[in-house]
Formats: sequence, C-alpha cells, structure tokens
Amino acid sequence: MTRDHKSAGRVSLKRRVATRQPRKTLLVFCEGERTEPEYLNALKRQPAVHDVAAVDIRVENGQGGSVPMTIVTMAVAARRRAAGEEDEIDEVWCVFDVEWPRNHPDLKEAVEQARQGGVEVVISNPCFELWLTLHFRDQSSWLDTDAARRLRHQLDGCTDKGLDPQKYMPHIREAAQRATALDERHVQNAASFPQDNPSSGMHRLLDAVGGLAGTEVPDRRGDGGKK
Repeated sequence: MTRDHKSAGRVSLKRRVATRQPRKTLLVFCEGERTEPEYLNALKRQPAVHDVAAVDIRVENGQGGSVPMTIVTMAVAARRRAAGEEDEIDEVWCVFDVEWPRNHPDLKEAVEQARQGGVEVVISNPCFELWLTLHFRDQSSWLDTDAARRLRHQLDGCTDKGLDPQKYMPHIREAAQRATALDERHVQNAASFPQDNPSSGMHRLLDAVGGLAGTEVPDRRGDGGKK
C-alpha cells in the first residue's frame, strides 16, 4: 500500500518521530473555507512561528454550512482523541465568527462546550474580516458582516474571499494592538459577548503560536471565553 493510500483514512494525531526537539503543536479548526486557512497557513510560514509551533489546520464545513457548534464538536472530539494518544497535540483551537445582523445559532453554548472540552476559541465579531481590517486601521464603530467585508476589500484590494498574505504579515503586531485595545474598551464598557462588536480574539492565537502579538491581553473569560 502506498503512503498516499495509507494517509487517505483516519488521520492520526500522533506526532511523527522528530530529528530535533519536538515543537509545540496546535490543531486549529476554522469556520471559513478559504480566508482563515489562507491567513493561518501564511502565519505558520513566518520564521517566528515556524521555529516554535507546528500548526495543523482543518476546515469543517458541516452540512448546510459551517456553524460554530459544528467545529467545536469536532475540536472537542479531537482533544479527547489526542488525550488518548498521550496528548501529542498540545492545544486545540476553534476560529469562528459571530455574524451580524443575524448571529450564528448556539454561540454561547458552543463557547461553553469548548471550555468544558479543553478547547480554546478565537471569536471575531462580526467576522474574520474585522481582524483583517485591523491590520490597516482602527475600527471602533459597530459593523455588520457585509460592511466589514466591504471595508476589508477596500483596504486590501482583493476581489474575492482569498487574500494576499504579503499584505498582512508585516502588520500583525499593529492588528494585535488594535484588537487588544478593543478588548480593553469592551471591558471598561461592560460590553459582554456577543454584544462586543467590533472585536477579535486572533491576537490570543498569535501569542500561542509564537508571541507575535506582543500584547497584554485583558481577562475576558466571562465574555464569550475570550481572554
């Protein structure tokens, strides 16, 4: 049986035998089909990340469209499976959106299920495009999903859901600082999840994969599981 045939079945979470010191391994489940995976794949190629973390990215669309509860359920199952294989996966994360004007269903339940299952969550409100926008400018006013996507396209010139990573990677720290400032403002205003629009927890994932954010994150575990 060829190697390709062997890999076509169930993917093992066990780390291959390494020739150097094992790196921190993160398993990241994304709601989006293209934008988030393209961004995270570009992120893991950055030298500061490549030398620290092995980031495994999986996209689960679910039947009828991807929703947070779907990917959280998948992530919790992966976390349990990893524990059964001597915890070779260091951390499991979910990246998903809130969406406005109509929120994703069962958001708070998904966050609680992730917390109980030992899975970290990164939530962008209203959507991941808000995080992309923060690479270029501040955004303090409320946005619905369509407006956030239009703004992102105005700033980076992309005409579809894909992105040019080279336009974003040089501005990671600025985005993290702006996202952290939004978190701090929501804490001061007692704006609880999912009313914390605009916001994004992506800076937490940046810290996890190599400390790229370089920011002190306020404790927001009571507001949707975000620090």
